[in-house]
Amino acid sequence: MTRRELDAAAITDPELRTAFDHCRRLNARHGKTYFLATRLLPVSRRSAVHALYGFARHADDIVDDLTAPATPDERGRRLQSLSHDLRTAMEGGSGHHPVVVAVAHTADLYRIPHSHFDDFLASMRSDLTVTDYDTLAALRGYMHGSAAVIGLQMLPVLGHTTSWDEAAPHAAALGEAFQLTNFIRDVGEDLDRDRVYLPADLLAAEGVDRELLYWSRRTGRPDPRITRALRSAAALTRRFYAAAKPGLDMLEPVSRPCVRTAFVLYREILDAVARDGYASVHRRSSVSRSRRAGVAAAGLARVTAARLITPATAERASR
Repeated sequence: MTRRELDAAAITDPELRTAFDHCRRLNARHGKTYFLATRLLPVSRRSAVHALYGFARHADDIVDDLTAPATPDERGRRLQSLSHDLRTAMEGGSGHHPVVVAVAHTADLYRIPHSHFDDFLASMRSDLTVTDYDTLAALRGYMHGSAAVIGLQMLPVLGHTTSWDEAAPHAAALGEAFQLTNFIRDVGEDLDRDRVYLPADLLAAEGVDRELLYWSRRTGRPDPRITRALRSAAALTRRFYAAAKPGLDMLEPVSRPCVRTAFVLYREILDAVARDGYASVHRRSSVSRSRRAGVAAAGLARVTAARLITPATAERASR
């Protein structure tokens, strides 16, 4: 399948093919929902999505590497090296890391603004020193780089039938919805990294503070205040999904099944958290494999219909 994707995208250079294959394997290993949804895209566009995911994943792994000797200073140096490598590649030089080689090619092909990657890396650097956020506004400042710009990077690859100005806010909102979902699902894992992403004022409204979260994580005991706070966070996140939803129909028809599948499956993580009693301080909720398969099958049916309507668009190799 990798060879077919690369051939369809007209990627013939051996170094590029190796780089894109590296990104695809990262997506398949770590981004199960994203990878499943990506397979619903026209084959010619999948490699670009793998590159965007691979770059983001690599940067995130640098930030989350807590093994010795990966001190904050060392991780900061690695992020700076990645940023320099990317800048060199995007200015026509040779990138060194496979994710950089692939994403620089993708950014050039789809004319993705370099500023999106700068904003993303700025948020990654903030993770080295910032461990919580007082308000939703402060958190959204972080999420602009860590999530909203991911939606904006994807938009040229997916294609849109309306103007950029009309489609972009919905793409950004979807990135934020996905990330807020991650924050709710991964409360316990983030605590292990000394991070609390949910806004402090949202937590405080239900009587929750950082120490209570640590106590619950450490003892394994639930607390009704935490349950209420996570329920409030889920309600907030659903508003971001509602803001993103109109953008699904602004995408090119052949891209809609992919994004709709990701939209449905990621939103259902909130349902899984609710079914588990909002216990994400203690365990990670997930959508069942059978449900993921069922949603993907429905998406595949929509793909077939879209390609019958617009076969030329579906198999286009580049924009």
